[in-house]
Amino acid sequence: MARVDDVAGIRRILAQSRIIAVVGLSAQWYRPSYFAAKYMQDHGYRIIPVNPNYGEVLGEKCYTRLTDIQGPIDIVDCFRKPAEMPAIAREAVEIHAKVLWMQLGIVSDEAEKIATDAGLAVVANRCVKIEHARILGGLNWAGVNTGIVSARRPV
Repeated sequence: MARVDDVAGIRRILAQSRIIAVVGLSAQWYRPSYFAAKYMQDHGYRIIPVNPNYGEVLGEKCYTRLTDIQGPIDIVDCFRKPAEMPAIAREAVEIHAKVLWMQLGIVSDEAEKIATDAGLAVVANRCVKIEHARILGGLNWAGVNTGIVSARRPV
């Protein structure tokens, strides 16, 4: 696959995905990772926390590494520094995730290459919560510019 940077591609990823492993998820309610994960959980996604500092976050068992998780993962959502992304990308490939999602401010060409060479879709420098709200969550009905001009609702 390649980097997904268009509305249709992001809509497809969010509509087809149900399980999100959040790498770097904090248990602190005021942290962006917690806020984004809680929003996605409230919108029907299963959140699997990945952070060695906690036993549980958002009522879910917290894992030390992606490779410790049993079962399928659709999206690996990353709240880590760009320098840590290649190792996370390798783990995402190892667990057969479908998407490597790097949050706002996170871009790693090396991680992107690792993931895309293995067939994963990659989203970089975007927030999963913001994109969900913008494309599927109703922000478009509140007058926020979604970049789509149409009289028809998205399918």
